[in-house]
Amino acid sequence: MTAESAPRVRHIIVVGGTPASWQDLSDQSWDAVLDDLGKVADHAGANWLTMRPYGPLPASPSPLVTREVEVGGCRVVADPVGDGRERLAAAARAVLAATGAITAERLDAHLNRPAEADPDLVVVLGPPNALPPSLVWELAYSELVFIDVPWEQLAAQHVEDALATFARRHRRFGGID
Repeated sequence: MTAESAPRVRHIIVVGGTPASWQDLSDQSWDAVLDDLGKVADHAGANWLTMRPYGPLPASPSPLVTREVEVGGCRVVADPVGDGRERLAAAARAVLAATGAITAERLDAHLNRPAEADPDLVVVLGPPNALPPSLVWELAYSELVFIDVPWEQLAAQHVEDALATFARRHRRFGGID
């Protein structure tokens, strides 16, 4: 497949690790992870890379924070809210408060924020027999690639491999032909 015929990836989501394992990372480690994965996403032409943990936030005295950086032309966001139902409910409340009317388009825009596009590729760290609860809305038209490595071993090469797998696929956007 040539670069011209490869599908364009605009938005990538990486799901891995637990909120507890995210909390164990130092600021310096987070900076390195966001920079390394952001470089891969930027090199692939993605505008957004979103990271989420595999599971809901625990009740904790020190809550996780959202981390955001720009790497080249790619905005990288580590969103600690790993419960897709929680994010969907919060989006519905925000859309209703802002506009008075909930539509699929408004929910979509809020859930993808700051990305302006649905995810093209969702990389899930773990075996392919279980979907993380952090993915509710994002699966409709996304390609899934499972990488059976622990969060602590995630490396830029894993995301590069997922992008190569994505490039080889024929996307049908929900079709069965």
